[in-house]
Amino acid sequence: MLYWILYPLRESVSIFNLFGYITFRAAGATVTAMIIAFAAGPFVIRFLRKHQIGQTVRDDGPQSHLKKEGTPTMGGLLILLSVLIPVLLWGMLDNRYLLVVLISTIWMGLIGLLDDYLKVVRHCSKGLIGRYKLAGQFTIGIALGAWLCFSPVTPGGDAPDVRLMPSVRTVDLESSEDINITSTETTVPFFKDIRLDLGLFYIVFVALVLAGTANAVNLTDGLDGLATGVSLISILTFGLMAYLLGHVNFADYLQFSYLPGVGEVSIFAGAMAGACLGFLWFNAPPASVFMGDTGSLALGGAIGSMAVVTKNELLLFLVGGIFVVEVFSVVLQVAWFKRTGKRIFRMAPIHHHFELCGWMESKVVVRFRIIAAILGLLGLTTLKIR
Repeated sequence: MLYWILYPLRESVSIFNLFGYITFRAAGATVTAMIIAFAAGPFVIRFLRKHQIGQTVRDDGPQSHLKKEGTPTMGGLLILLSVLIPVLLWGMLDNRYLLVVLISTIWMGLIGLLDDYLKVVRHCSKGLIGRYKLAGQFTIGIALGAWLCFSPVTPGGDAPDVRLMPSVRTVDLESSEDINITSTETTVPFFKDIRLDLGLFYIVFVALVLAGTANAVNLTDGLDGLATGVSLISILTFGLMAYLLGHVNFADYLQFSYLPGVGEVSIFAGAMAGACLGFLWFNAPPASVFMGDTGSLALGGAIGSMAVVTKNELLLFLVGGIFVVEVFSVVLQVAWFKRTGKRIFRMAPIHHHFELCGWMESKVVVRFRIIAAILGLLGLTTLKIR
């Protein structure tokens, strides 16, 4: 919105030329999101407490968690609010990638909101029935996959970053081999010349990526600040990738497929990063508010959709390694228990296993964040090590 209002005035007021730079608008979105989260956080927490929207703690979980009973939940509303407003202010709202990522995030957040409402307000212990939750997640995934499948990535498209480097205007996009990629292809980490063209199956693949990522983040959300911090690292990683792959000069230098317009997703990443930092202020141990499924599914939707639009779906297994381990710990625990009647871990997801092994909650959270940061850096190295 600000881009459309202020950038045309750059001839009269030179400082408005800054709105032509994605980096400036991403920074603006980050700061705006943090301010909104810091300002609105106390009001949201008071509202949740007033209406007794509190967390229910499992009796069979770690005993240290019993004191968290009644802590306000559904705090993901604060994240959604802190993301939506900055994106509308700082983003180019005619950019299809930006809109797709934003819609996917809000859609997943609304599914989580309904789940939280049924569990906390309506006191339905299981919340939204699993098959209905998956149906909602697959709906947005199939819609995104179909849109990408039938909306080809064209090498002659305009890039929002053309104002950053004058040389961009002289690049012969039509003759560049480095931007030849179809909408049904996905890249393979560490391999420059290998792309998987999934054809129409790409639609199902995208749905699996979105639903899988959303539920993986949801499983990770079991300790104060864990899902927020780990998600923040993944979001920053894919946000930086979106910026680089949406800039023809950087994409050409990295010998990666140039994706016209995808750089605008970094505005969303900046807003989401600011929202996560602002929420973490209140979610740091001991948490004053929990994000609930509203927040965890929204974060998962954001990460998954960013991976999809940047054609780095397979990289999720590396960048989101913490989420992958959390999911597999549950799968292994359930499968092994059904087969042998014994457990591999003291408790799943695996972060609870470490708690029961004697680790303090804060130690688990910090160590998982460190691992997530290392995995994020390794993910960025795939841009060059190929």
